[in-house]
Amino acid sequence: MNEVFKALNDPARREILKLLRKRDMTAGEIASKFDMTAPSISHHLDKLKRAGLVTTLRQGQFILYSINTTIVDELLQYILTLKKK
Repeated sequence: MNEVFKALNDPARREILKLLRKRDMTAGEIASKFDMTAPSISHHLDKLKRAGLVTTLRQGQFILYSINTTIVDELLQYILTLKKK
């Protein structure tokens, strides 16, 4: 869970997740929404993937990124356990 919180600590990564919530996207499509270098986008996507927040699917020469709703659901359940009764 620590990796998830580290990944979510960055505003660019949170914005990537918002984009992926709407639809699956390639790295190029994601990069077109930001004013940063391709290596920076790759770094952010790698952090999200390592945290389990995104999954990938190769389609020909492209990699399609999707939000991993399972880990998001687990994160929400964990956060709800922290709420005082």
